[in-house]
Amino acid sequence: MIKKKVFVKNKLGLHARASNKLVELTTKFSSDIFIEYNDKKVDAKSIMSILLLAASKGSELNLIIDGDDEKEASYLIEQLFNNYFEENE
Repeated sequence: MIKKKVFVKNKLGLHARASNKLVELTTKFSSDIFIEYNDKKVDAKSIMSILLLAASKGSELNLIIDGDDEKEASYLIEQLFNNYFEENE
C-alpha cells in the first residue's frame, strides 16, 4: 500500500476536465485508488466522487493506492498533479 500527499496546483482545481483526466488515468490500473480530502475518502475511479470533493487550487490530498500496479499508478498520478493536469499553468 502506498500513501502520499499530492497538491492541486492547477488554477481551477479538480473541476470537470481535470477530474476526467484523473479518472481516465486511474481506471487503467487494477489497484484500488482512493483520495482523501477534508475527512472524505472517495474512489479515484469515480468522476462524481472526485467532483464532490470540490478540491480547489492549493488543496492537499492524500492518495491511497493498494494493488499489484500501485507503484506505476502512484508515479503517473503524481505526475498528472505536478503537470497541472496538462492545463498549461
